[in-house]
Amino acid sequence: MDLQSLTLLVEILDAGNLSEAARRLKMSRANVSYHLNQLERSVGAQLVRRTTRRAEATEIGQRLYQHGVAIQNELQAARESATSLGEGLVGRVRLSVPSGYGQLVMSDWLIDFKRLYPGIVLDVLFENRIEDLLRDEVDIAIRVIPEPPQNLVARALGPVRYVACASRAYAQEHGLPTQLDQLSGAPVVTAAVIGKQLRISAYQGEERREVVLEPTLISENFLFLRQAVLAGLGIGLVPDYVVQEDVRRGEVVTTLDDWRLSIFGTQMFMLYMPNRQHTRATRTFIEFILERAGSTGGPGAVQTPAPAQSSPR
Repeated sequence: MDLQSLTLLVEILDAGNLSEAARRLKMSRANVSYHLNQLERSVGAQLVRRTTRRAEATEIGQRLYQHGVAIQNELQAARESATSLGEGLVGRVRLSVPSGYGQLVMSDWLIDFKRLYPGIVLDVLFENRIEDLLRDEVDIAIRVIPEPPQNLVARALGPVRYVACASRAYAQEHGLPTQLDQLSGAPVVTAAVIGKQLRISAYQGEERREVVLEPTLISENFLFLRQAVLAGLGIGLVPDYVVQEDVRRGEVVTTLDDWRLSIFGTQMFMLYMPNRQHTRATRTFIEFILERAGSTGGPGAVQTPAPAQSSPR
């Protein structure tokens, strides 16, 4: 068994199927299959269970995969050390951030990080899926979710608070809901899960209630939702950071402030795979973001990391 064979195994399992692994390795699928068969023959055991759609590791395949990942990371660290000898920190960090939080809050943090570490390439994707992390397309994902997936490491960045809000002009013309149930009949501007009924959870002390909503405008782009709120299209249900500057200026007013509202979750998490030994660049980035989130209180204080064993936003 050699390093090339281990690399092939890692690529197959990270890709999830032989066709995608072949695309990443710039090989034919038949060639990938041939080399995998040769590796299994040399080991004397099946390493990958193949179906028409998926490639999954057997127990021994998972062990070899972990060794392969560790070796790859050590080689990458060695390359970084050699490259950065006498220079600043170098490397690449592939990051996925929510569209709204990424642009409204994290963009300043990312720019500050880049100024501190000009040799690190930041590859930033503004979107809301976790699947890219699981498919090995990104190193780190920032998400608002009720509970982090059990197969990922989750670092809590702090709580997320939703607000019910509207433009001052809308509030003066139409009034604002003063009771939670009034949201059901209001023209709501918010994000939602496609194909699912939208419910908002509301907490007041020990009381928990749910309200079914029928939004008049739905989007995953929180900058667009902010524009819609400012344009007076309805009652916005958005994270507080989306409209905090507008509230400060008096252009947007809030209501139902004695309720703690939630649609997708009440916590912001930094997520990454548990079986990867991160490069120096990635480790530096993780600690930088944790420190920045804690020092700014946005969205909340840093908590102890919660390693996991094995949504939108």
